[in-house]
Amino acid sequence: MIRLTPASAHGLHGHVTVPGDKAISHRALMFGAIAKGQTVITNFLASDDVLHTMTVFRNLGVTIQQNENSVRIQGQGFDGLTAPKKPLDMGNSGTSTRLLMGLLSKQNFDMPIIGDESLSQRPMTRVMKPLTEMGAKIDLTANGTLPGVIQANATLRGITYDMPVASAQVKSAILLAGIQAEGETRVIEKIASRDHTERMLRQFGGQLESKNGVITLKKQQQLQGQQVDVPADISSAAFFLVAALITPNSELTINRVGINPTRDGILKILTRMGASIEVTPIDTQGEPLADLTVRTQTLHGIDITAADIPSAVDELPIIALAATQADGDTIISGAEELRVKETDRIATVISELSKLGANIEEKPDGMIIHGGQSLTADNDAVLLDSCGDHRIAMMNAIAALITTGDVILTGEDAMSVSYPGFLEDLSEVML
Repeated sequence: MIRLTPASAHGLHGHVTVPGDKAISHRALMFGAIAKGQTVITNFLASDDVLHTMTVFRNLGVTIQQNENSVRIQGQGFDGLTAPKKPLDMGNSGTSTRLLMGLLSKQNFDMPIIGDESLSQRPMTRVMKPLTEMGAKIDLTANGTLPGVIQANATLRGITYDMPVASAQVKSAILLAGIQAEGETRVIEKIASRDHTERMLRQFGGQLESKNGVITLKKQQQLQGQQVDVPADISSAAFFLVAALITPNSELTINRVGINPTRDGILKILTRMGASIEVTPIDTQGEPLADLTVRTQTLHGIDITAADIPSAVDELPIIALAATQADGDTIISGAEELRVKETDRIATVISELSKLGANIEEKPDGMIIHGGQSLTADNDAVLLDSCGDHRIAMMNAIAALITTGDVILTGEDAMSVSYPGFLEDLSEVML
């Protein structure tokens, strides 16, 4: 439990380098483990979720050395993994679970998989369904949740899968199984989801075709170890972008942020709300990077629809906070996926921000945020709960900057899932 005070009258200033991208750090570990030879990852995100992925591969016999934010992996190829001596513990990581269900679905030994209480309530059926069509043998609970077993399996076959909803995790699970499957695997997307898996597969020497919403690949003979420089995570940068926009007299620069066009929804949405964000591109061989500079500005309400969600799903809690300070209403729809994150993020965002006087209506697939609301702590202090969700914890911390009165935040340790050191970095720009 910690006490947070409002920002001073002079606002937030300086430069921030947020940690490496969580989604890319996960994938770099996975590809490095199944590639031949050495993979070196720099600016690696050593957060709880990603460290669980690392531990899983160590339990599968992969040699991995970590020195702070640098990781060295000695990959042994698709067939180099060994049977684990204990269940694979995914912790709170939905990304690890769903992607590894695909990647590990063609091994000659059983792999029990477990997760923490929160992860064990999150649905896995939408991943298991296409993988089962490919010949994978995955046993889950009757509710389609962990604990489960990825069973020994000798053969996978390619399928054509029409994605019912946009999901990078489901798509990636299919592709990671597809690189080991006989025949051709095709994934059809009506709305494009983030493409980190496709980009990284190519970086490791794999081949695939992506055209007009159809991704096609065949069995890959061998991937080769690579040097991977992980960009700063745009979903972590989002908290500082919004903080600078809504805290009076602020100007911040966030360094070396990944601006992959399938992940930059936060930039597009904030721009539509009236923000002017200075984007300074950085020359790079990997994922596109830029420095982002933002100043305090007046925002206005907009409609955020299903087409916006895939590229901004992780940022919707902090976007909701921004919307409370905008002129007019912001309507978020088509965001049912928020119901099955670490928390029901629709309900949790509303419950926490409402404690500060925000006026938000709940919808089955989103929310209506009535803007122009001053945030206030009753009796000079209000208790906000992180609810075990890292993005809710950080949203609450940013809300505290503009709240009249103090915020008492519980469960702040949840931030370590994606951003260890968040509060320290926030304090630095408040000086």
